[in-house]
Amino acid sequence: MDGMIDEHRRRTDRFGRYAEALCRWWLRLKGYRILATRLRTPLGEIDIVARRGDTLAVVEVKARADWAQASEALSARQRGRLARAAHLYLAANPQYAGLSLRFDVMLVTPWRLPRHLRDAWRA
Repeated sequence: MDGMIDEHRRRTDRFGRYAEALCRWWLRLKGYRILATRLRTPLGEIDIVARRGDTLAVVEVKARADWAQASEALSARQRGRLARAAHLYLAANPQYAGLSLRFDVMLVTPWRLPRHLRDAWRA
């Protein structure tokens, strides 16, 4: 039983890493510069920090089997944790203080291009 759980966890982790790489590629194609990935802070992890013009986007990647599951995967608690982690990132990187902060979500499902939901919520 534990072997099945471990294999499922490995597959899920691989899919998540693939999804994040796909989203970074997609963001670069859209003109974003990737500043940080898988950024760990004491308050939580940020999947992608990207800049385009005067906007700093904190991007959460959600990879699921279908669009409905992916779109429902971000809880209010996670949004709060991301917002606190983003403010910690800004405090540690004052060169970005003048940029407008935006929270995006990118949804990934198998065999599809990512869906980029800009300004998905306000902190």
